[in-house]
Amino acid sequence: MITAIIQARVGSTRLPNKIFYPLLSKPIIWHVYNRLLDSKYIENIIIATTRNVGDDKLFEWCNNNKINVFRGNENNVLKRYYEAALKNNASIIVRITSDDPFKDINIIDKVIKQLIDNNLDFSFNNSPPTFPEGLDVEVFKFKSLKKAYLNASSNFEKEHVTQYFFKKRNLFKMMNLKYHINYSFLRLTVDCIEDYNLSKKLYKTLESKELEFNFDNILSIYKNDPDLFLINKNVERSDMYKKNEKN
Repeated sequence: MITAIIQARVGSTRLPNKIFYPLLSKPIIWHVYNRLLDSKYIENIIIATTRNVGDDKLFEWCNNNKINVFRGNENNVLKRYYEAALKNNASIIVRITSDDPFKDINIIDKVIKQLIDNNLDFSFNNSPPTFPEGLDVEVFKFKSLKKAYLNASSNFEKEHVTQYFFKKRNLFKMMNLKYHINYSFLRLTVDCIEDYNLSKKLYKTLESKELEFNFDNILSIYKNDPDLFLINKNVERSDMYKKNEKN
């Protein structure tokens, strides 16, 4: 079964509770989940959160919205993915992060198709990145996830799930999906208040499309008003994204 696993927790160093910040009156996590529903390939969607009391709110929200939810280890996200995938009989896993409300299902499906058509162990679009941060997607087979889970040793590999794949490239058949122009300097994720302020403006502009907008629509906004994207231009990228830029 092709399963999207959304890693999510309420705690956040820079912007606590951000997944419940509203965009067009609905929380970010709602948009992340619902934007996956139109996939041609995804058969199951799971929100994988932690066992911390602080994430009871997310657990209850999932139950109230009839969303499949799994609770696991907070810091060892790799273990959380493995256990969630195992419990739900996932054969192919689509890794999604809960603070990315601009995910494009067309891009996600291309990465899934790339894995299937080329019989890959790991398919992705972020190493090196050409899409904006927040439009990245990683897809891998359960056997690859199991190998990473059993062999990853560093805290960095356990926290970021797929870093063992990149570290041990010789052990996996993998491929990167590239965009024809490099837009990796744009940020379409929500790590801090600057990101959220940009997201609100973009969602307001795209309100008529809501769940149907895609990367092309965002690019049209960027080309017409590039200054808008200066709002979060100086936000420091995540350690994982900076690492992938070097791969």
